[in-house]
Amino acid sequence: MRIEIEPGVRLFVDIEGPEWVPDGASLRQKPTLILVHGGPGFDHTGFKPFFSQLADLAQIVYFDQRGHGRSDPRPPQEWLLDTFADDIVRLCAKLGIEKPIVLGQSFGGFVAQRYLARHPQHPAKVILSSTSHHLGLERKVAWFSRFGGPEAAESARAFWTQPNAETWAVYERLCRPHYNTTRQPAEGAGRMVFRPEILFTSASGEQQTMNLRPGLKNVQCPVLVMAGEQDPVTPIEDGEEIAAALPAQWVRFERFPGVGHGPWRDDPEAALRVLRTFI
Repeated sequence: MRIEIEPGVRLFVDIEGPEWVPDGASLRQKPTLILVHGGPGFDHTGFKPFFSQLADLAQIVYFDQRGHGRSDPRPPQEWLLDTFADDIVRLCAKLGIEKPIVLGQSFGGFVAQRYLARHPQHPAKVILSSTSHHLGLERKVAWFSRFGGPEAAESARAFWTQPNAETWAVYERLCRPHYNTTRQPAEGAGRMVFRPEILFTSASGEQQTMNLRPGLKNVQCPVLVMAGEQDPVTPIEDGEEIAAALPAQWVRFERFPGVGHGPWRDDPEAALRVLRTFI
């Protein structure tokens, strides 16, 4: 379904499971888990079917961010982290969701960090998965060199300095296969509605200079940081630095050995265990 979160702006939303469930003679309220997808330019489908395993604990809200996937197209001036972050609040207001648990994966983690900075009292909990606080170009290049050699390193540098269709095509061939340590199902890409223009605009725009760590100092809820030790695009060092920027009383840092981008893709059992405990 598409939900209008402000005049003229409709987001595609899919909801799995009820919020209120029978519990003896009464109803019990489950928390709501909002999943913020990566990219930018990707959509929510990468969360399916893994996150269905959490439907017994939480009502799950999948959505395509503004202008993405099956949401209505929007102009480039709206493809900004602040707008995407505020959309989480707008979506919750429309759906009547209070104190959500928000999970941001990769680029979705950039959005979730801005959401924490701009709306620190809004979430009950936040999960930052395989994400970064900055572009970290040299760190990316070094990791891709480690996994793919000079060609992959050169491709990573070319794409992240000049994001466009040509550099992306080479990056997809030489770098994307190193995102994970296990082979990923090929059918997943076929489910996604990809908007490359959003990727190129964001990656060549505010991602070049973003610094999300200062906004984390005023966090007022528990935050789980999940990072794979073999992730070349959002390296483990980025996760460590995000965790260090969060107030010590709120942060939980989980590192996953032998895992790349998106811990549930390479070690689903460990990722599920950590997520269930935190939720």
